[in-house]
Amino acid sequence: MKSKTDEELMELIVQNHRQALEELYDRYVKLIYSFSLKISKGNTDKTKEIVQLVFLRLWTTKSTYNPAKGQFVNWLLTITRNIAIDLIRKEQKHKGTIPFELDEMQQIQDQQLEDVLQQVSRNLVKQQIQEAKRHLSEPQQRLINLLYWEGYSLSEIAELEKKPLGTIKSRLHQTLKKLRNYFSKETGGARHGK
Repeated sequence: MKSKTDEELMELIVQNHRQALEELYDRYVKLIYSFSLKISKGNTDKTKEIVQLVFLRLWTTKSTYNPAKGQFVNWLLTITRNIAIDLIRKEQKHKGTIPFELDEMQQIQDQQLEDVLQQVSRNLVKQQIQEAKRHLSEPQQRLINLLYWEGYSLSEIAELEKKPLGTIKSRLHQTLKKLRNYFSKETGGARHGK
């Protein structure tokens, strides 16, 4: 199941494959929990309830993720947000609070969602880069670090490594090719930025 994409796992969940749900749970429970914790302002009981309801919804609804409409993680966080809002509305209805507070809260939560989505997106990219780097050889990792993170030019790297510039360029080409293949495989062939 670990080799399956999120989309493939959702297709299996629609067919009642429990292991697919367990795999999605393992992949996203920390993200859903931390997102829910922010929405519930640190209330761990409410957070646990939201997490449980999110995965219950994935299991019980027959609606599936559509990759044409955006990234899976954004779809999942939208479900989480909607469940949290429904839960808060239910509590407010129970307490008899004034409806305009809910609209105000909705606006605040929308802004918080945007902020969290941006942070999640940055964290995912960072995590994907770290994971991709593990598939590179030691010299390839060093080259990427020197070139992209430390700002050295290819000529400076050639001097540091005591290698001909052509060797460094060739290594860079092979490294980028390997990363491109890795990301292509990880995203199911989808190209970033398209």
